Amino acid sequence: MNSQRTAVLKATHINKYFTEPVRFQVLKDISFEVQKGEFLSIIGKSGCGKSTLLYILSTMDTSYEGTLEVNGQPLTGRSQDQLAAFRNEHLGFVFQFHFLLPEFSVLQNVMLPGLKLGKFPAREVEERAYQKLRLVDMHEHALKPSSKLSGGQQQRVAIARALINEPTIIMGDEPTGNLDKANSEMVFDIFREISRTNGQTIITVTHDPDFAAGGDRIMEMSDGKIISHGYEAKI
Repeated sequence: MNSQRTAVLKATHINKYFTEPVRFQVLKDISFEVQKGEFLSIIGKSGCGKSTLLYILSTMDTSYEGTLEVNGQPLTGRSQDQLAAFRNEHLGFVFQFHFLLPEFSVLQNVMLPGLKLGKFPAREVEERAYQKLRLVDMHEHALKPSSKLSGGQQQRVAIARALINEPTIIMGDEPTGNLDKANSEMVFDIFREISRTNGQTIITVTHDPDFAAGGDRIMEMSDGKIISHGYEAKI
């Protein structure tokens, strides 16, 4: 890793328990940092705690022990309203399912987080949305209903939507899980470009070994613990 890089995420002594049906520790003393512009993949067998960890990192799960800092801001203990505002401005999300609104056009779907943020006038949000759609090669479909797109196209639109507010970190939960090989490679190429060109940080949970191997670092989990930080860069 480049020692001059800046940590944009710090997780310190994260512990997480489930209480139903019985108390069970799902994350065990997790501590690590992620650097600006780094493309990190979190891997591990089903049930190892990687998706649970991602939801804590994304601030959507606040029921944990330990501390979380993103972009230099401590987030542990903040109110739900404060966290929601922080997420919208600083974090972008790409899930296994695209979660596009089917009755809205591609352009409208991408614009939604930008309009919610309220930082720029609607005309500028629209221009930014077109820029992001060009980045994922979906600008020619901007006025189509999202329901008329293929699965791969919908996922590329979901990426554009995740990028609209220029987030510090893009988090992906199995972002290629529903895609064939060609579309998976296309999504990977988009993420790689975002990381290298824009300096945005990518954190993904994935079962796709090819996707994980192409990034900068693989962090492997087992039984609620990090068993490998994988600091060596992948070629």
